[in-house]
This record gives sequence, structure tokens and C-alpha cells, in this order.
Amino acid sequence: MSDEPLGGTLYIVSTPIGNLEDITLRAARVLGAVDLIAAEDTRTTSVLLKHLQIQKPLLSYFSYNELRRIPELLGQLRAGKSVAVVSDAGTPGISDPAFRIVRACLDASIPVIALPGPTAFVPALIVSGLPTDRFVFEGFLPLKKGRKTKLERLKLEERTIVLYESPHRILKTLGELRDIFGERQVSVSRELTKKFEETFRGTLAAAVEHFSTHTIRGEFTVVIAGSDEG
Repeated sequence: MSDEPLGGTLYIVSTPIGNLEDITLRAARVLGAVDLIAAEDTRTTSVLLKHLQIQKPLLSYFSYNELRRIPELLGQLRAGKSVAVVSDAGTPGISDPAFRIVRACLDASIPVIALPGPTAFVPALIVSGLPTDRFVFEGFLPLKKGRKTKLERLKLEERTIVLYESPHRILKTLGELRDIFGERQVSVSRELTKKFEETFRGTLAAAVEHFSTHTIRGEFTVVIAGSDEG
């Protein structure tokens, strides 16, 4: 494979989830060489690019404008431009916009290359102390419709379960998990790779008590022990 980004190719580029030193050498090189960067939040990506001393055209690409942006990006790719897609943090496509542009490119026979890199659920799973040989990643739970049904189904899941949650809903989610799952072991990580990184390990009831009395800040990754009910 060429050391330089190929024209007419879409690159899915993982970016740090907190600590900017976690950017890979390959990701930095690709971001510095592509013709255009499609970013979930151009302000956040501008901070990273400034850190890397990279200046590139930025185009906003996020969940609420992706259907409008996809034809524009396809036009750039068909014209022979190389395009990188980045999210605010982590790997695009993992609970972040990217799936639709990847599908659109594949349908149009446009090459897609994904660069491996940071994503929050992997370090959270590793430090949880829960089994890592078999796990299921569920991302964010439904906000309303189907939420209880999803939780009832996950209650019977034998593999370790990994969820994402926002600081505004973490207490509610932990409370629902406690009520439905019972005294299940859980690991709750926040601010991964950052200065105030924290991981709480214990029962779901203890997690609710802990975060009821501590400052809630940052994005959360929740790792729950699988069911032993069979």
C-alpha cells in the first residue's frame, strides 16, 4: 500500500479519546496528507490539528447533516480527492457518524480504508476485571422506545456487556440496571486517558450510591458482568 493517501479514497481515522498523545503516527500522517477532513465537530478537530501542526480544509459531518453531506463527499471522492472522516473522539462508526458514508462509498465502488486506533470501550473492558474473552458492545441504550425491552433482553446475556452513557443519564441508567439486573458486578469508567480518569468497580447498587455522592463529569463506559442464568 502506498505511504501517501490515495485519491478517490475514503479514510476512516481514529482520533484520541482524551490524551492527544494517543494519536497514531499513521493517523497523523494521513490527516496531514488528505485533501479534505470531514469532522463531527470542526472546533474539536481544529484543536487536534493545531496540536499536530496540520492545516487542512474541514467540513462538518455529523448525525444531523450526514444525509446532506454524503452527496457532497461522494462528489469530492469521484473527483479524485482523498477524504478523511473523524469523530470528536475515538473511532468513527463506533457510536459516531460514519456508517452511512461508508455504505454509500461501497455502493459507489469507492475504496474505504479504516485506520485502527483509540476507542473507549476497549480500555474500559480491559480494566474492568470482568471476562474479556466474550463480550457484546451495545453502545448507547435507546432513550425511550424499546429501552426496557432492551434491558430485559440484556439481563439474560451471558457475555460481558459494554455500554456507553452520557453524564446526564448515567445515574438513571445505573438505577435501571440495578432494578432489572439485580446485584450484578459492574465497572464504570469515565474520563478515560485524561487527568481525572476514574474506574469504579462493585455491584450495581454500590455504583448508584457512589455516583450519587460524587461529581458526575465526562463520558461514561459501563461494563457489566454477564448473566449466569444460562
